[in-house]
Amino acid sequence: MAKATDLAKRLLVGPALRTGRAPGQLLPKRVALPVFASDALSSVAYAPQEILITLGVAGFAAYHFTPWIAGAVLVVLLTVVASYRHTVRAYQSGGGDFEVAMTNLGPKFGIAVAGSLLVDYVLTVAVSISSAVENFGAVVPFVREHKVGVAIALVALLTLINLRGVRESGLAFALPTYAFVAAMFAMIVWGGTRLALGEELRAETADHTVRGDDMGLTGLALVFLLLRAFSSGCAALTGVEAISNCVPAFRKPKGRNAATTLGVLGLLAMLMFAGVTGLAYAVGAKFGDPSQGSHLYDPSGREVTADPVLIQVARTVFDHFPIGVHAVAVVTVLILVLAANTAFNGFPVLGSVLAQNRYLPRQLHTRGDRLAFSNGILLLAVAAGALIYAFHAEVTRLVQLYIVGVFVAFTISQYGMVRHWNRELARERDPRARARMRRSRAVNAFGCFLTGLVLIVVLVSKFTHGAWIAVAIMVLLFLLMRGIRRHYDNIAAELAVPEGTYLDESIRPARNHAIVLVSQIHKPTLRSLAYAQATRPYSLEALTVAVDAEEARRLQEEWEARGIEVPLKILDSPYREITRPVLDYVRKLRRRSPRDVITVFIPEYVVGRWWEHLLHNQSALRLKGRLLFQPGVMVTSVPWQLHSSDRRKSNPDRDGARPVRRPSDGRHRDDDRDGR
Repeated sequence: MAKATDLAKRLLVGPALRTGRAPGQLLPKRVALPVFASDALSSVAYAPQEILITLGVAGFAAYHFTPWIAGAVLVVLLTVVASYRHTVRAYQSGGGDFEVAMTNLGPKFGIAVAGSLLVDYVLTVAVSISSAVENFGAVVPFVREHKVGVAIALVALLTLINLRGVRESGLAFALPTYAFVAAMFAMIVWGGTRLALGEELRAETADHTVRGDDMGLTGLALVFLLLRAFSSGCAALTGVEAISNCVPAFRKPKGRNAATTLGVLGLLAMLMFAGVTGLAYAVGAKFGDPSQGSHLYDPSGREVTADPVLIQVARTVFDHFPIGVHAVAVVTVLILVLAANTAFNGFPVLGSVLAQNRYLPRQLHTRGDRLAFSNGILLLAVAAGALIYAFHAEVTRLVQLYIVGVFVAFTISQYGMVRHWNRELARERDPRARARMRRSRAVNAFGCFLTGLVLIVVLVSKFTHGAWIAVAIMVLLFLLMRGIRRHYDNIAAELAVPEGTYLDESIRPARNHAIVLVSQIHKPTLRSLAYAQATRPYSLEALTVAVDAEEARRLQEEWEARGIEVPLKILDSPYREITRPVLDYVRKLRRRSPRDVITVFIPEYVVGRWWEHLLHNQSALRLKGRLLFQPGVMVTSVPWQLHSSDRRKSNPDRDGARPVRRPSDGRHRDDDRDGR
């Protein structure tokens, strides 16, 4: 069974890689760009659409604010990219915003940033996959009817690809990402050229009517709606921070390569977002979502559901070139699926950094067979899948939870960078270096102000629309991480050895009393007795529980007939229990000699088939589970390999350690309590 599962694992994730091959998994800029930029680039598929949905609440008249809102989003995007270029140069360990906050602002700010980024990574996967399914469902009815199942299947596929390792996932994602960028620029350039030449381009929904639940908004109500539309458009900024958390994955010089990649990402994202939004506005594309208060009606007055805005623009621009429309649709679905890969790279790395700093379980810090942080990848997949299921893979509902976390991280990180430059300026004496630091501080200070302002807008405009859920999860994560750190700190303090001390009197036991648990006389029992004697304990005795008085009597007679020198003690068990009498006896010995230790030797069978585990060692598992909570009690398992375990000898442990072999002669008796 173990060989079968290992074979399946190798087929799915590939052969294990040695730790020494980790440098070979580092990425050049041409591969790092599609791996870490997919999220920010793919937002062009839904960010313009979310702006139109929100503006539609006030009716079609509010659409004329679209260019202004898009311009404001571009200003924020430019500021964030410029700010993070300084961050990736200054902090290259992979901690990103978490490291910046921890180093410059303290642990509370650090775990607040970490919690917000973890939430945002999960939402990145959920939103990107759900949007991909929405676009795919526009042309394939089966997908629309089973969108939740398809979305979860896509998450599972991404998980499998990432478990194979960073380099393989990067190569797999490079071509679709570049194809999407090429398709978007081809559409933008061709559409812009046609408009510049005076052609009239009208979207399929240009003659439709948009009506909102709050028609004719004015004054503060209209301002609030515009702020809400702006916050929805800021979804275009998600993913920018991922590069700062993945700097270790770059080739050297890491900081410079990461900054260059971030600059290219920012330029591409701004051009694509501006181009698609501008084309959508120019061709009169419309979109409605009744759940958000905007409705779309065709010229006959019937309420309809339109295709995604990006597809509408593609059909309008390539109206005489159907292949172009299909190409845009295909690469859009691909990029949205692959956009989740940004989170699959960022979340595990951040989880590893947090685990190393004892804010998350240590299992998240270990690498899997393929040198990827497998536990973090699996945790992200489960969380994203749960969100997709809970929100029925509906993009607009998920977007309401989105971007809160990332702007919390943006704001705190930029404030931390200002503190960083203040500290560096206090130490630096070179005038040129000080001038560079002042410029960097100015960029980060403006970034802090602007992202903080956007954060307030997002919280105010989206809180009642679902953002409160993200805030609540971030608060819970904050408390959880503090609790985990407190637990690890308490354990470390409890286990710490005073300086200059090797073994003090509180640690050194006075004597060791050995107990061998016995159910019957057979080879495992004799091996356990021999091993216990080899440890040279102060005292040694065999112990059995008289569940059946007649069996206990026969065991005593056989024990004496064989002349076994170790004394056998029989414990009464009127209620036919095994565990409780052993525990009571061990406790009594401990009370009698508190400074002594007691070592309990338990014979156990080593089996080779999964179903054999159900037939053996159940008593042993229960006993070990209870004895481990007894102070001053050591538990030692003495293995006995059954014939079925021979099938494993052709597949020894990877660390080279081979199991202890049993003698080939003789057979054993088998009953329910053989292995205790």
